[in-house]
Amino acid sequence: MNAPEAPLVCVVDDDDAMRDSLRWLLASAGYRTAVYPSAERFLACQRAQRATCLVLDVRMQGMTGLELQQELNRSGRAIPIIFITGHGDVPMAVNALKNGAFHFLEKPFDDAQLLALIEQAAAGAPKLDDAQRCRAAARLATLTQREREVLDLVVNGRKNKQIAEELGISVKTVEAHRAHAMEKMGVGSVAELVHASLTGKGAR
Repeated sequence: MNAPEAPLVCVVDDDDAMRDSLRWLLASAGYRTAVYPSAERFLACQRAQRATCLVLDVRMQGMTGLELQQELNRSGRAIPIIFITGHGDVPMAVNALKNGAFHFLEKPFDDAQLLALIEQAAAGAPKLDDAQRCRAAARLATLTQREREVLDLVVNGRKNKQIAEELGISVKTVEAHRAHAMEKMGVGSVAELVHASLTGKGAR
């Protein structure tokens, strides 16, 4: 009896070094891989239609990662998408997650974390379960009112200086509240903070 074929993971990124790095990482973990320098090349490839998971850069020349996600949604191609970005663009993270992305990682990311997410996606794991939502909601409940206010503005894409002006506090105070919120939510990046906040509010 033939062994089952390894899952096909597609990578779309216009950075040559990142594509090569991800190709090596995924191959070393036993995945079949296909890499593309643009969203357009990915869409034109027949093999890509058999992808089990898509690792997708947000900002690219031509069609962006978010635009590719929208195109896949329109065409009914339900591929779990893990977004990666070097820009930490919070509004993009919110849009990607609300439009059905599996997860969102900021560069530089931990290889083990990416592989764990790909394994979950390739196995057909649901993006979230009730236990995860309950844990995130419980953590949200531990935030002070000011921490919640800062968190909500972060999720809405405000920068620290804008938050400080809106709340009438110093930038350093905003940074302190954001750091406390991240610690209480058990996250290490703004993208993860957005993900946890949306999860706890049942928006995912």
